[in-house]
Amino acid sequence: MDLSLDVQNYKLNIRTAGIIIHNNKILVHKNINKDHYCIPGGRIEIGENSEKTIKREMQEELGKEIEVIDYISTIENFFEMNNKKYHEFYLLYKIEFKNEEDKKIDYTMKNVEGKEYLQYEWIDLDKIEEYNILPKCLKGILKENKSPVHIIHYD
Repeated sequence: MDLSLDVQNYKLNIRTAGIIIHNNKILVHKNINKDHYCIPGGRIEIGENSEKTIKREMQEELGKEIEVIDYISTIENFFEMNNKKYHEFYLLYKIEFKNEEDKKIDYTMKNVEGKEYLQYEWIDLDKIEEYNILPKCLKGILKENKSPVHIIHYD
């Protein structure tokens, strides 16, 4: 069971995400029906720690094994989506593919769970300002390249 629940007029999410950088490009995912990008990851399940979650999510979404390299940030993210208020705890890690061949991937990947609307793209870090990446505070984290960071972010 995901750590996501309705509390009063909010949806509380506890999720994790992983940053992979290859050749000055970062892996992001995009719902082709939306206008923004996100860092791959997902909701933590009850009894599961955040490092295990990011490993599970990358295996489920991309069919790839990863290793956690470093903890980057906790973001307390407040936003609205589809007329619903969200309060999200977002745990961000630097991760890397385990397989040496996977480290050479530079093409757009498909979701292996069958979610045809999700695709995984590499975007140039030097052009990050040109992309609508959510939460918006991620751009600052990526540019400053400092960790760990705790951010309270309101959209």
